[in-house]
Amino acid sequence: MNQAQKLSKSNHSTDAQQPKQRVLFLCTGNSARSQMAEVILRAKAGDTFDVFSAGTQPEGIDERTLATLAKFGLGTQGLRSKSLSEIAALEFDYVITLCDQAMQECRSFETKGEQIAWDFPDPKARLGVEPFTTTFTEINNRIEMFLVLNDQSSTTREPKNAAPVALEPISFYKCLTDDIRLKTLLLTNYFGEICVCELMEALDEESQPKVSRNLAVLKKAGVLTARKNGQWVFYRINPDIPLWAKQVISQTLEHNVDLIRPDLTRLTTMENRPDKASFCG
Repeated sequence: MNQAQKLSKSNHSTDAQQPKQRVLFLCTGNSARSQMAEVILRAKAGDTFDVFSAGTQPEGIDERTLATLAKFGLGTQGLRSKSLSEIAALEFDYVITLCDQAMQECRSFETKGEQIAWDFPDPKARLGVEPFTTTFTEINNRIEMFLVLNDQSSTTREPKNAAPVALEPISFYKCLTDDIRLKTLLLTNYFGEICVCELMEALDEESQPKVSRNLAVLKKAGVLTARKNGQWVFYRINPDIPLWAKQVISQTLEHNVDLIRPDLTRLTTMENRPDKASFCG
């Protein structure tokens, strides 16, 4: 039995009444972006999707990819760089390319499923303070959108019948009119989760009550949600806000990284940052 047959047998041994859908993430080297996407989607919705990744020219997993996944509490055991030929015999419901070269090379890839092209900059050649973290965050946000569009529960693992947050556009945009609140949303989107002391360090703000008041405004509006982990309270973008609001925050960050570059530098060099559990649970 070859590798593809083994994979096919093992991944169709689930409930016959509700078979998992197969998703394949493709990139050139299968060293960073596609590996991140595979791990993130499996962590978020592995009960719904069988997730694979491969490369058109596999080159081994970049150590910074493994470090970034570990940073967010995601397991990396068993990950390896795979050639497209290893999984070519399998049928996929979704084939998602993560770079333009893979999209061009895989136009002839035979699949009965949907082909989707996501194009993210290669973190190995990307400039910035933490290029792998930036790429991870962008892929995480795109997968969130993918799950919303496919009616899957998000990172919170809340009941699927949970009502979405009723967010009026005027209320949402009012949240963006203050410098602290805007940068809080961008930093939270970048890092996934953030606490008050991290915000104070990043924003170079000495007044904790001032930061806390702005966090309270965002939480009251339903844009942020909070959880307690030990002595720390961590804030993140509420996964139940409408998709359009998530896109506004993500697009604002992606096109205005320079706005928070000094804040990122201060935060990444912060000593004794609080420990956090993964927001991708």
